[in-house]
Amino acid sequence: VGLPLVQQYLFQFEQLVKEYLPKLGEHFSQEMINPSMYASQWFITVFSYSFPFPLALRIWDVFLYEGVKIVFQVGLALLRYCHDDLVKLPFEKLVHALKNFPEDAMNPDMLLPMAFSTKVSRRLRELEEEYKKRNEGRSLKEATSDRRQPQPINQKQLSVKQ
Repeated sequence: VGLPLVQQYLFQFEQLVKEYLPKLGEHFSQEMINPSMYASQWFITVFSYSFPFPLALRIWDVFLYEGVKIVFQVGLALLRYCHDDLVKLPFEKLVHALKNFPEDAMNPDMLLPMAFSTKVSRRLRELEEEYKKRNEGRSLKEATSDRRQPQPINQKQLSVKQ
């Protein structure tokens, strides 16, 4: 319920964008663009939904070997590649551009080396801890407010047929 791991990944990705691409991160903040508007699908489908098959296949090879960090790396590489165009766009055009990257950005021989050059492992672990600390209080509050009253035990359910 609520896709908590995807929520964590989106938090981490937003922080990485602000750190690795500060100008774009600031532009996203000004235009009120958050990663859930464009990157949810990346994390849920590992790019298989919207990327050309040859690129998606190579990303999946890395994903199966190294895990989810490739999604962060490819996402950051895409944003870095399109950075100069994205920082100029207003909200409506920005949302469209983030869902429809140019064909030249989808070249695996260009995009993957750019993705691999971005080291994120340590920072992802730090951001995971930060996310968990921020949401610790919220989880406890939800757990206590969502407690259900115990239901009486039905005697028929207790009887065992011999």
